[in-house]
Amino acid sequence: MTERTSERSDSLVESHKGYDLRLLFFYPAIGALLLVLVGGLAYQQLIKTDEYHQREKQQNQRRILTPGPRGNIFDRDGRLLVKNRARFYAAVNLDELRDEFRLASFKISRNYRDVVDSKEMPSSQQLRLIARYNVVQSYLDKINQITGRSGKVDAAKLNKHFSSQLLLPYTLADELTPDEYARLLEQLPVTSPLQVYAESTREYPYKASAAHTLGYVRPFDELNEDDFPGQGLSTLKMRGTIGKDGLEARFNDQLQGKAGGAIYRVDPSGYRIDPPLDRRLPVQGHDIKTSLDIDLQLAAEQGVENAAEVDQKLAGAVVAIDVKTGEVLALASMPNYDLNNFNPRLTTEDFNEMTDNGAWSNRAIQGLYPPGSTFKILIALAAYQSGAMKMHDTVTCNGTLMVGKRAFPCHGGFAHGEIGLERAIAKSCNIFFMTEGLAAGPEAIASEAKLFHFGEPTNIELLHEARGTVIPSPEWKERTQHQKWFPGDTANTSIGQGYVLVTPLQMACFAASIARGETYTPPTLLHDPDRPRLHTTPIGLPAQQYASVMAGMRECVESGTARRLNLAMHLNAYKIAGKTGTAQKAVYEHGVFKGNLNYAWFMGFAPYDDPQIAIVVMLEGNVPGEEYGGGDMAAPVAGGVFQKFFEKHPEKAGLPPPKALRTASVP
Repeated sequence: MTERTSERSDSLVESHKGYDLRLLFFYPAIGALLLVLVGGLAYQQLIKTDEYHQREKQQNQRRILTPGPRGNIFDRDGRLLVKNRARFYAAVNLDELRDEFRLASFKISRNYRDVVDSKEMPSSQQLRLIARYNVVQSYLDKINQITGRSGKVDAAKLNKHFSSQLLLPYTLADELTPDEYARLLEQLPVTSPLQVYAESTREYPYKASAAHTLGYVRPFDELNEDDFPGQGLSTLKMRGTIGKDGLEARFNDQLQGKAGGAIYRVDPSGYRIDPPLDRRLPVQGHDIKTSLDIDLQLAAEQGVENAAEVDQKLAGAVVAIDVKTGEVLALASMPNYDLNNFNPRLTTEDFNEMTDNGAWSNRAIQGLYPPGSTFKILIALAAYQSGAMKMHDTVTCNGTLMVGKRAFPCHGGFAHGEIGLERAIAKSCNIFFMTEGLAAGPEAIASEAKLFHFGEPTNIELLHEARGTVIPSPEWKERTQHQKWFPGDTANTSIGQGYVLVTPLQMACFAASIARGETYTPPTLLHDPDRPRLHTTPIGLPAQQYASVMAGMRECVESGTARRLNLAMHLNAYKIAGKTGTAQKAVYEHGVFKGNLNYAWFMGFAPYDDPQIAIVVMLEGNVPGEEYGGGDMAAPVAGGVFQKFFEKHPEKAGLPPPKALRTASVP
């Protein structure tokens, strides 16, 4: 038995060797897996360290941006047209109220347990909302007590702010008066979560003046954050502004300031901890110096308002241009609106009023109107250029002209008799210009109009400029109206009626070009004291022919349809040359003719012998059937602007300086 046991033991010992050939197969696999594990750990720890560090920053860091103040806008003499003012408001930092929220929630929960059954207890989420509202309302009550206000917290707005903008101050009282601001600043503890703040908002010192040109701003969440660190971090932004019209919109990128702000560490609940990791101050945007002269702008707007005393529904536009440089000195559209009404937001009442009186439209660059008799200057040039009219040619005006089967009346029904160009311009004789326009032909008229860039935008630095209708021709009418051109169309075009439509700005550029003896005046709203004199393509008329057109425009003011400028306003010393115009547009309602709307025009420049300023006035009547002309209504508006210009610059009129010069003062 002992022997058998011994044999069995030996057998067992012999069967367990130090190694097994079958296990050798797994050693390489295990070694490979260990290498993969070590390599993976090295990759995660060494190679992807920056990525994990960035993810950590994204989870525990927040970036808060504040908008930079916008740049100022000045007139050509350095007077502020648009500036920034401080807007005061009181706000509470919700992320500093965590302990108060927790304590209030505990007290509310305990009170509920004392008075209601456990089944009727609000949920934990509801308790937190109630506690949050009560705490914030208690801070608003402090504001109410100090200022005498009676504000209430908007629960929905509070909850939304807490969920998405916890690190931003929550506004409790907006648009504080200076007195309210001072009292809160004095009575609130420095360490209180409730603080008073000041931020930049737009202010327009001249209120409604140049409203359409300057434009306005609206709230906007996207800020100019160029070069601000932490691009990949979760970002909270204080609301900024963006230009929505006029120069505010056109030069928004230049005016917009650079954002400032700070980067904070936050805990898992989103509450701020420790001082900021980085902080940078906002940078104000660049200023703009416009070509506008606020004195002339106010004179233009006052002139239209004076005309509106005669016609309460009168609207209009005035454009004044520096003849030598193309800089726009005044760009008025009436009715206008107080730009300050847009801050902080436009009320429904103001919006409806602006809509009802048509104040939204910038008539100077968007309104399309028949130019009336002011277009006769172009007809004279086309007749000369085509050879249809020679120096000293005359036309017999019997008061009407038969064109086909239609009788076209002369201006005012007058029969001027034998009349030449200069007197025809002065008296605005329709028969003369229809005769010469028919002789020149529609193609010659359209060609001359294109030389002066009619039918295309002026590219002034404003948005939404109207192109204007291409000056009509037989080809144009066939292409757009699918109708044949008739001689009556040429007659209408020759007196600035029919299909011809222009903007007041286009006519002002035309007036400045005529004054220089050239064909193109590119307008600009930016002032450059070193801007060179414009030199564009010459009109190309012989000196005698050009002089006859200029003489006719001078006679128009001295003794013609614009003589009211000299007789009533005593402006003869300024040697103004000009042309009046009155156009009509038929009004139909449900297919029934209601009468004609009148458009009164004046186009002119001064001084006659060395032009410095060109002015165009267009007054738009809104009552069908009312009658008034450019000489009676539009010319006096231009006269007020001429007078203000030469009062400021008597040397440009060859006059001695006045004893006292009044300039615009901020209301």
